[in-house]
Amino acid sequence: MKQYKSEDVRNVAVVSHQGSGKTTMCEAMLYDAGAVDRLGKVTDGTSNLDFEPEEIKRQITISTSLFSLEWKKKKINILDTPGDPNFASEVNAALRAADVAILTVDAVDSVKPLTAKVWKNIEAAGCPRLLAVTKMDRERADFDKVVSDMKTMLEVKPLVLQLPIGKESAFKGVVDLLNMKAVTVEADARKPIRGDVPDDLKKEAQTRREVLIEDLAEVDDQLMERYLEGEELGPDDLAAALRQGILSRQLMPVTVCSGGTNIGIQPLLDLLADSCPSPLEMPPVKGTAPNGEEQTRDPSSNGPFCAYVFKTLADPYAGRLTLFRIYSGILSPDSTVFNSTRRTKERFGQILTIQGKNQMSVESAQAGDIVAVAKLKETLTGDTLCDEKNPIIIPPLVQPQPVISFAIEPKAKGDEEKITQSLSKLAEEDLTLSVTRDQQTNEFLISGMGQVHIEVTVDKLKRKFGVDVNLKTPKVPYKETIRGRSKVEGKLKKQTGGRGQFAVAWLELEPMPRGSGFEFVDKIVGGVIPRQYIPAVEKGVVEAMTAGSLAGYPVIDVRITVFDGKYHDVDSSEQAFKIAASKGFKKGMLEANPVLLEPIMNMEVVVPEECMGDVMGDLNSRRGRISGMDSSGGSQVIKAQVPMAEVLKYASDLTSLTSGRGFFSMEFSHYEEAPANIAEKIIEAAAKPEEEED
Repeated sequence: MKQYKSEDVRNVAVVSHQGSGKTTMCEAMLYDAGAVDRLGKVTDGTSNLDFEPEEIKRQITISTSLFSLEWKKKKINILDTPGDPNFASEVNAALRAADVAILTVDAVDSVKPLTAKVWKNIEAAGCPRLLAVTKMDRERADFDKVVSDMKTMLEVKPLVLQLPIGKESAFKGVVDLLNMKAVTVEADARKPIRGDVPDDLKKEAQTRREVLIEDLAEVDDQLMERYLEGEELGPDDLAAALRQGILSRQLMPVTVCSGGTNIGIQPLLDLLADSCPSPLEMPPVKGTAPNGEEQTRDPSSNGPFCAYVFKTLADPYAGRLTLFRIYSGILSPDSTVFNSTRRTKERFGQILTIQGKNQMSVESAQAGDIVAVAKLKETLTGDTLCDEKNPIIIPPLVQPQPVISFAIEPKAKGDEEKITQSLSKLAEEDLTLSVTRDQQTNEFLISGMGQVHIEVTVDKLKRKFGVDVNLKTPKVPYKETIRGRSKVEGKLKKQTGGRGQFAVAWLELEPMPRGSGFEFVDKIVGGVIPRQYIPAVEKGVVEAMTAGSLAGYPVIDVRITVFDGKYHDVDSSEQAFKIAASKGFKKGMLEANPVLLEPIMNMEVVVPEECMGDVMGDLNSRRGRISGMDSSGGSQVIKAQVPMAEVLKYASDLTSLTSGRGFFSMEFSHYEEAPANIAEKIIEAAAKPEEEED
């Protein structure tokens, strides 16, 4: 494959909410550049970018796909990202690898709450950005509304570079305001037609151009001085100002297009090639040396090798495929590279460039390249690869916490171990997927960012690894504690003809503040219980605490004091004291006013303003307590504390309440006493299996 200089590379992440036309626009870019022979479509399963069976089935992007094209002798690496919030971590990873972001906004739906969330991710990444108004050929497409919503909801000043020619189904091209030329396209054609601005748009185009020139002049003080003195700014002045404004993030250029009809795509490609920064123009990447000292790497092929792994693909046959962005230096095939994150060496084979679902080998890779290597043994997403003599660790992205969990079990007996191995491989490529075994409920749990995320994982399990599973709502990890105090005698006395068993341990049980855990206090004096038996007493208590007296849930937040006892020189043993202590604890808990505790979650729910009342009412119905409200990017942020039992399936419920426009995050907060009516039902449910066994 052709090699490009670093200054001729453009790394572009295309991001936005689901359904905004990202993939369709990218397909048109590939087609116009001649990177593919046909205009792929998401709707009929022919997309060059959404090629995984799960993506074709759902007609959404699930995993970031990479494809490169050539335009004006520049190599443009396109990173097409998911819009579904279930896969938001893919967006952040792509932004880490890119030098510029294109935010797509649907001309019909305009800026959504989810658009605002993606916008925050772009701003946090700190990369230059453009905005592409897509689906301009659709009914009710409104370019001016999108521009207005950008100002109010994204709080950004748009730099309008183009005007649409025609509305809705009559959309046929754009007016290039910098050059005052019309760019139209015949249906499905690759070559645009450039001509004069239509008469009905000349006045508006001239007015917009004057605003555009003034905004460009503000980028540079000298340029502004010349502009204010009445000097006409030439094309080179404006082009330089546009490049500078994009790189410095002072400007947010706005373009218009329709990927489905392939209109307005080539002016966007021109903008990427002519005005967007190369990797060499980006600031140095920051990191630390293994000793913690701050380090930077300038974007240069002459520096020591440094790369960041932003994505891992797991394949049961081909093995692990590691994708990384090179920030400095040069990489050759069959070389040894140092993984500074894990402090291990990796032997590289072929260097691969990714073209959708295909891979092509390259002779070398340098600063700015995005490439892949197969079958690395230790390296995972978030790791830094570098020169061992010049080590640097680039901080990995912070992954969002899972918001939904399901218990998972194999449909076929004996597949438990296969599930564990297969899920661990999928978790390597998806860091937001958590696989754990709940020690309390003994369930195997799979946790993710939403129901779609879990369903896709289950589909992958079956397709890639041949493991078919059932999903169940997980059990809530309730706990038990006490509100009162008690003093009890734990006693074991058995005589069976030979050596007997004898032990007496007097215990005092008392509650501790919530979250304190467990404390064991030894107040034995005078040797009433020999020192060697005290650990056995504690062990007996700890084992008894794994199943409380109310519903069999673990006991927390108690202090147990052993203060008296008796022993026998012959019949006492560690086992005897362990059993006596266990019996004493169970008896004492019943006498100390036991209560059931339920886990409480901190939730942050982001919804459109018109849905706020419904969502708050729903949270209240779930026994939630609203702790605060805020506005952000045109959306309302509701903070609440809600019992875990009430929000196990909240992701799908919120989707229904907000028509898919709301999203939330959730994390464990604390345990608190369950209301009496709730506790009664839980205790009854826990007793039923025992009754059935009896």
